[in-house]
Amino acid sequence: MFSQTVEYALRAIVFLAHKSPQACTTDQIAEATQVPKPYLSKVLQNLGRNDIVRSQRGIGGGVSLVKLPAELTILEVVNAVEPIERIVTCPLGLKSHGKNLCPLHRRMDDALASVEAAFGTTTLAEVLSEPTGSPPLCDPVKTIVRKATIKP
Repeated sequence: MFSQTVEYALRAIVFLAHKSPQACTTDQIAEATQVPKPYLSKVLQNLGRNDIVRSQRGIGGGVSLVKLPAELTILEVVNAVEPIERIVTCPLGLKSHGKNLCPLHRRMDDALASVEAAFGTTTLAEVLSEPTGSPPLCDPVKTIVRKATIKP
């Protein structure tokens, strides 16, 4: 139902919310979210154009959220990259249907409305604070410990 772009945007935003208010580099975000850096850069540019993130160059710079995690909803992020398109008229263009959707298209639009409502009332802070046995993103960066081998 959601594109890879939406998935990548949400991963990046959840990571930034977790680090908020700290700014993170694109490399840090890409590594933590397992999003290819070139693709991530395009997603972040789009989020920046839609006032979801801001970026600052130079030492101490990076990407950060414009709003606090408690003020930013999942729906705002989704709509910034690929807005949810509700079905308001017959997708087949049938004049006899017009805005009076058939049962199939009505149910499809109802499902989209449910997603909109759920995402519109869910903030990033809620996602991060939800009790669960798994982290909201990828596993934290693992520290690799190598044993030294001594050859006689």
